[in-house]
Amino acid sequence: MKRRKRSKADRAYNRGYTSGIFGRSRDLCPFQERESRQAWLSGWRAGREDHWDGLSGTASVAKLTGL
Repeated sequence: MKRRKRSKADRAYNRGYTSGIFGRSRDLCPFQERESRQAWLSGWRAGREDHWDGLSGTASVAKLTGL
């Protein structure tokens, strides 16, 4: 069965979330396009909040994948 391709915004959000959960700086955003950059920063903020709340490892992966 073929998998649907995710949108650029979804991929940017996931990458931002991963950066945030690992405590990386938001200055490391690799995107220049407005939509992708906004999605990455939104994911980064969510990741930082989860990092501050103590989520890490499998808990953060489960939240990211929506399990």
